Amino acid sequence: MRPRTRRRVPLDEVGDDPDYRFTLANERTFLAWIRTSLAMLAGGVAVVTVLPDFGPDGSKHVLGVVLMAFAAVLAGASYFRWEKSERAMREGKPLPPTSMTRLVATGVAVIAAVVVVLVAIGS
Repeated sequence: MRPRTRRRVPLDEVGDDPDYRFTLANERTFLAWIRTSLAMLAGGVAVVTVLPDFGPDGSKHVLGVVLMAFAAVLAGASYFRWEKSERAMREGKPLPPTSMTRLVATGVAVIAAVVVVLVAIGS
């Protein structure tokens, strides 16, 4: 006998329609996270394809791949954040907390610090 899995109720079947302004604000926030993700993806591609070699051998490829992977994680997380917020609004619950801002700020700071070190080593 297969274990029973809970089916996730589609958003249009949950609670009541929130004020459209809040739904649109939630969508704009989602799109802002997607734009940030696209910028990181473009940065990763640019690092690998446009930048001259710097630092130890292969460092630009590692940096580019890290940026691209970070972009993928951020894009995926932004969808789940949008859905959780939309579900909470439809159910009249408080918006869920997010760690995405901390994740992005920390990730960018770490990547920037690594770039500074790589440039200093390569000089």
